[in-house]
Amino acid sequence: MKRALISVYDKTGILDFAKFLVSQNVEMISTGGTYKYLQQNGVNVIDISEVTNFPEMLDGRVKTLHPNVHGGILAIRNNQEHMETIAKHNIETIDMVIVNLYPFFDEVVKDISFEEKVEFIDIGGPTMLRSAAKAFNDVVVISDVNDYAVVQNELIANNMVNFETRKKLAGKVFNLTSAYDAAISQFLLGEEEFPTYLNMSYKKVSDLRYGENGHQQAAYYVATTQTGVLKDFEQLNGKELSFNNIRDMDLAWKVVAEFDDIASCGVKHSTPCGVAIGKNIYDAYNKMHSSDPVSIFGGIVAVNHTIDLATAKEMNNTFLEIVLAPDFTADALIELQTKKNLRIIKIKNIQPQGKLEYVTVDGGMLIQSADNKFVEKLEVVTKTKPDDQDMPDLIMAMKVVKHVKSNAIVVARDGVAKGIGAGQTNRIWATNQAIERAKDGGVLASDAFFPFRDCVDVCAKAGIKAIIQPGGSLRDQESIDACNEYGISMIFSGIRHFKH
Repeated sequence: MKRALISVYDKTGILDFAKFLVSQNVEMISTGGTYKYLQQNGVNVIDISEVTNFPEMLDGRVKTLHPNVHGGILAIRNNQEHMETIAKHNIETIDMVIVNLYPFFDEVVKDISFEEKVEFIDIGGPTMLRSAAKAFNDVVVISDVNDYAVVQNELIANNMVNFETRKKLAGKVFNLTSAYDAAISQFLLGEEEFPTYLNMSYKKVSDLRYGENGHQQAAYYVATTQTGVLKDFEQLNGKELSFNNIRDMDLAWKVVAEFDDIASCGVKHSTPCGVAIGKNIYDAYNKMHSSDPVSIFGGIVAVNHTIDLATAKEMNNTFLEIVLAPDFTADALIELQTKKNLRIIKIKNIQPQGKLEYVTVDGGMLIQSADNKFVEKLEVVTKTKPDDQDMPDLIMAMKVVKHVKSNAIVVARDGVAKGIGAGQTNRIWATNQAIERAKDGGVLASDAFFPFRDCVDVCAKAGIKAIIQPGGSLRDQESIDACNEYGISMIFSGIRHFKH
């Protein structure tokens, strides 16, 4: 008679599957709550203590960690010495292991004590799964409730589970336990550390139609051990999201999250194409849109306050791919939903949570802490001081420039990023680009220092009144002197914001 060991935290579907196994003449062993659940529902099941000849102990921490369990799983059936050994010790083989784990992924993000979280670290479950997965040539191992049907269908059709399925099920076990252990490692070590081994724990949400281009495959994963803006958002309308959509959503929201003021950001091709703050959402959106009405076509828009009907109507006058907001009035949502393909995204976690950033290279990965620092110290380094009107625009421009591809320059005026120069190979080109788009002056922010006075000369011709930049160049004084010549105020922030 075949034997199955069942120990599951998530009991979804287990009763029906257990009854099916009984119909297939499979003898069942079970533990703790699973044993009681099956027994109470009329399934004939053997308590694990009858197999181990030892009671469960330490509040259930020790129940399956026993040679009678792991010997029955790990014995190689066509190895005579193995079979003689387990026979000598009266150990019976176990042919199927059905285990899912304590929900550490769910509990570690809850507002509970450190000690409570530790109690959700499963030990016996992963050990049984790993044993069964190693022995997949002889043992069927199920770690995912969705695989009950797979195994059941094969048993009905062939009276056995084929080798390829057993191998795949074993692979799923190690995929699960590696993520589970990674989550525990991150929990105990802390996300700010750079440990010897990089452990990542992410779970697939969905396959995507394709990646950046149609010939590239893609999928979307979310972190198991942390919250975040794009982990728990709600899609209220529109087509499924693409690889590029999700990347642009992330950028758009990070920009508006920089502001306590009401703000709107438009993104196109992973670059902000317009940013504005306003007295209300309608005002902020219209200012943002008017700063670059060409680029925003087919773009992504994020706003950091509730969208009302007037703003929704304005948005519907332009073809947009996505609109993100923390909420929508009922009539605004109805208005936006008249565009059946428009993705409407409700953001639940308002403040970005990411502490680390990852960049893959061929054969490796770079990791850095997130750029969560704004300025070190604001220092006016010129004779001319910025006036009360210029200072808010300088701060606004620097908040935007943080999220623009380097070399990056942003020209702002009256709470609007009027010109954005992005991704240029030298700073003078980025300056020219931003000034040309801004058309009629304002203030200017740079993501890094000015190595030459040429940018200041261009700013003077364009009517730029004030400049904010990190400082730190060996030739800082050259730029300062140029500003003094033109009566332009310059502020050093002390923090560089390269974004490559």
